[in-house]
Amino acid sequence: MKKMMLSTLLLSTILGLSSCSNSSNTENSTTQNVDEHAGHDHADHDHSRHNHTEEAAEQQRRIEELSQKAPAQVLPQFKFYKVKSGISFSNEDIPKGKKSAFILFDPNCGHCQIEAGQLSKNYNKLKDVNIYFISMNDPALMANFLETFGKDLVGKPNVEVLYDRNQDFIQKIHVPKQFPANYVYNAEGKLQSHWDGEKNIDFILTEYTK
Repeated sequence: MKKMMLSTLLLSTILGLSSCSNSSNTENSTTQNVDEHAGHDHADHDHSRHNHTEEAAEQQRRIEELSQKAPAQVLPQFKFYKVKSGISFSNEDIPKGKKSAFILFDPNCGHCQIEAGQLSKNYNKLKDVNIYFISMNDPALMANFLETFGKDLVGKPNVEVLYDRNQDFIQKIHVPKQFPANYVYNAEGKLQSHWDGEKNIDFILTEYTK
């Protein structure tokens, strides 16, 4: 039950982002709750039924705590689903002998869209890297992400867009502070590098291919 509650909390927080950050919106939400609470008539008010401000603060604290934990140093077992076909995708489906770059993204995040475009324009340099775009959003919102923002990545054998239906990423790998969040694992499944937020394409290419 605790794991399910945590998953729901993190999912609702991460999917509620508009600025590609895991902290700004939850902070604004907490502030808004405080402001709304201040405007209430507190006479004869039953606070035992009205503790949403405290709950929001506790949720924010828990999210900050989780986001400060280091990513999984060895790629754990996971199960995602291919957006186009719905077919499951796990560790066993990763082609051997190549590095794998996992990009946790939100299809509505501008920085994520920019990164997809940059990777698309430089695909010839990334043919030997497995590239996985992963999101917990509704698959319908993800379906045309690459067609819209990363056209040269569409249909490539080393590129997949995956739906994280069970929130395996934030449960097992990492809770990032910003989108897009990149995690590069070597051919042996060991973490090589990771970063949150938008980066220069030269930096990304170096980290993916070094």
